Amino acid sequence: MSEMSRRDVLRRLALALTAAGSLDRVSAQEVHHLAAQVQGSSASYRPKTFTEHEFRTLERLTDLIIPVENGAPGAVAAGCAAWIDTISSENEELQKIYRDGFSWLDRTMKTRAGVDFAGAAPPGQTALLDLIAYRRNQTPELAPAIQFFSWVRRMTVDAFYTSEIGIRDVDYRGNSPMASYPSPVESIAYAVRRSASLPSQRSDDRRDDESSPEQRAARQSFTKYDRAQGDGNRYFGNAHDE
Repeated sequence: MSEMSRRDVLRRLALALTAAGSLDRVSAQEVHHLAAQVQGSSASYRPKTFTEHEFRTLERLTDLIIPVENGAPGAVAAGCAAWIDTISSENEELQKIYRDGFSWLDRTMKTRAGVDFAGAAPPGQTALLDLIAYRRNQTPELAPAIQFFSWVRRMTVDAFYTSEIGIRDVDYRGNSPMASYPSPVESIAYAVRRSASLPSQRSDDRRDDESSPEQRAARQSFTKYDRAQGDGNRYFGNAHDE
C-alpha cells in the first residue's frame, strides 16, 4: 500500500471512530495491519504521531487499563499504544484529545510528586487516574481529563480485542473451519451474569450444590472473559460509568 493510500485509509477510519465512538472488528484489525507495516522489521514500534515521551505515557496508560493478568498478555504485548498512535496520525481531533490529556497528566503529576506521569511510581499513577476514571468525579476542572481517559480506555479495549492476543484471550474461533460446534457454556454464563435484567445475575447467591457441574465451571472461569474482575483491571469494566 502506498503512503497516500495508507493515509487515506487511516483518515477514513479515524473519522468513523470519532463519529461513532468505536470501530467494527474488520476496520479495527485493518489498523493493526497498518501499524505492523509502519513497524516493519524493527524490533519496536516507532511512533508516527506522538513524541517518544507521549508514546511512553500512552503505553503506560494502556498497561494500566489491560495489564498482564494470570499469565495472560495485556495491552502492551497486543500493541494497543501503536494502534492508537497509528489511527491518530491522520486525525487532528484525536491528536488534540491525546496531547491535551498527556499534558494534563504530566502537569498534575508534577504538582503532586515532582515528576511526570510516566516517571511516577505506580501508586501515584493509579491515585491520579482514580480521579479521572469515573464519571461520578465529574467537575468543570476534571471534565476534559475524564473525557480524555474515556477515549484512552475505549480505544485500548478496541485495540486489544481486535488484536491476535485479544482474540485468543476470549477464545474466539471464527474465520476457521471446525469439525464440531460445542455449546459455549462459559460465554453464555458470562452473558447472563452481565445482564442486569436477568434474575440469574444473582447466581452468586445460590449454593454450589444447587448448580450443575457446567454452571460451577462457568462461574469459576468468568475472569477468562471479564478481565475487569481481576485486581489489576481497575480501569476496565462498567464501574467507570458510576
